[in-house]
Amino acid sequence: MGGIYWLASYPKSGNTWFRTFLQNLMSVADTPTDINKLNTGSIASSRNWIDDVIGFDTSDLRQDEIESLRPHVYRWMCRGDGVAYHKIHDAYTHTGEGRPLVDDIATLGALYIIRNPLDVAPSYAGHRNCSIDDAIGSMGDPRHALARSQKALPDQLLQFVGTWSQHVISWVDAERLNVKVIRYEDMHATPDRTFGSAADFLGLDTDTERRRRAIDFSSFDIVAGQEARSGFRERPPQAERFFRKGVAGDWRESLTDAQVTRIIADHGIVMSRFGYLDAAMQPV
Repeated sequence: MGGIYWLASYPKSGNTWFRTFLQNLMSVADTPTDINKLNTGSIASSRNWIDDVIGFDTSDLRQDEIESLRPHVYRWMCRGDGVAYHKIHDAYTHTGEGRPLVDDIATLGALYIIRNPLDVAPSYAGHRNCSIDDAIGSMGDPRHALARSQKALPDQLLQFVGTWSQHVISWVDAERLNVKVIRYEDMHATPDRTFGSAADFLGLDTDTERRRRAIDFSSFDIVAGQEARSGFRERPPQAERFFRKGVAGDWRESLTDAQVTRIIADHGIVMSRFGYLDAAMQPV
C-alpha cells in the first residue's frame, strides 16, 4: 500500500538539508543534485497542489473550508502503491470535523526534525528579515502561523505553527502516528548514523557507500555554493540568503543572555526532554 511520509519540522530546523540528502540518496548521478531541482514532493501547504487535486481554485474558500479539504486531498493522492515524501511546517492539528490534518489513512509515518530553539531563533530571524527578539516572540506565540498575509494570494495556504514547543509536542506525541525524531545537532555530530536511521525509517534500503555519498553531496558548502551561483527558488524574497551558516551552537555568538533566558523560559520543558538543557536548566 502506498502513502506519505511527512518530513515535518518547525521552520529553519534542517528540513531542506534533509530533503537535499534524500534527493541525492535517490539519485544515481555521480554529482550533487541541483538544489533548484529537489523533487521530493510538494510542501503540504502548496496551494497549487491542493487546487490541482480538487480541480478548482481555493482562493474563494474560507480557511476552515480549505482545512477540511486537505485530509481528503492527501488521501486521494495515495490511491496507488507509490510512496511519497512531503515537507510540512504545519503543526499536527485536527480539522473542525476532528480529522487529523494529515489524513491517517494516507500517512505512513512522520520524520520529525528538531533543532535547538536557541539556534532556531537567529536563523528564523534571518529567514524573515526581522530582529532576533521578534523571532523569539513568534516562537513563543501560540497563534503564530505562516502565509497569513492578505495583501496578495500566496502560493502557500495558511499554516498554523503555534509555539516552538507546541509544534514539537503536536508531532512527537501525536496518537496513532508512526513518528521518528532526529535532532539537527545529531545530523552534524553523527551524520552516518542519523541519516542512516532516518533512511531506514523511510523505507529506503541503501548501502553505506551510497548513503555517505548522499551526505557528502548535501553538505552545507555544496548547497550554499549552489545558492551563491544560481540562487535558490525556496528563498523568501525578504531573506538575504537561505543557507545562512548551517552550524549547531551558533546561538552562543548570536544571542544575548536575556534572549537565552527568554527562550528557556518559553520552552525549557521541551528543551530538557530533547537534551538541550541539563538538570539545572542550563544550555548544554
